[in-house]
Amino acid sequence: MAEAQQLRVQEAIDGMVQGLERENIRKMQGIMFRCSATCCENNKASMQQVHQCIERCHAPLAQAQAVVTQELERFQDRLARCTMHCNDQAKDSLDSGSKEKQIKLQLDNCVTKCVDDHMHLIPSMTKKMKE
Repeated sequence: MAEAQQLRVQEAIDGMVQGLERENIRKMQGIMFRCSATCCENNKASMQQVHQCIERCHAPLAQAQAVVTQELERFQDRLARCTMHCNDQAKDSLDSGSKEKQIKLQLDNCVTKCVDDHMHLIPSMTKKMKE
């Protein structure tokens, strides 16, 4: 992928992840740590009970982090497939004898369209992750 396009995607994803972390993940971490501390304050609980309590406290955060990871992987896979399609088209054009300059322009335009299309998916992906 062209460097400028790659940077565009990276900055957008970084901004989205930072927003999620600031607005959602930190709150969940605070809840998890307070919950875990409460588990540890129970002097009547066995070591195993405290451990299970802490695991229950951690579960919602772990689930949220798994959703974020899964959505980001899905996004990357879709973008990679799109750019691979562009590369295949460029290779086909090269094989059919098109000029190299023309192929590079075609490839750049295709990759830019992939990035543009996928940038439009970020808001809905963010909404899904927040839910």
